[in-house]
Amino acid sequence: MTLRLSKLFGMDIYTADAEYKGKVFDLVINLEKGRIETITTEPLKVKSKQEAKKIISEKSIPFRNVRSTKDIIIVGTGKFTEPEEAAPAPAQRPTYYHRR
Repeated sequence: MTLRLSKLFGMDIYTADAEYKGKVFDLVINLEKGRIETITTEPLKVKSKQEAKKIISEKSIPFRNVRSTKDIIIVGTGKFTEPEEAAPAPAQRPTYYHRR
């Protein structure tokens, strides 16, 4: 299945138990692997690394937890979790996309 990234922005995110988690705000994409790594529910346009780390750790959902996407996004149950790789290697540094 293919889906334009632009379609994901603003989508509501729910758990399989119908718990609302927020809306898609930013996507972290690993260009080396060609996949979405993380969905954030707050903008990553921040002034410090600490603010970015807080958003990634508290207000993000690893894309591997996504179960289904159509009109909404369904994710596996559980709280927001940190991405699998805490700090990517410089050669694999993800690209951050956000809407303007």
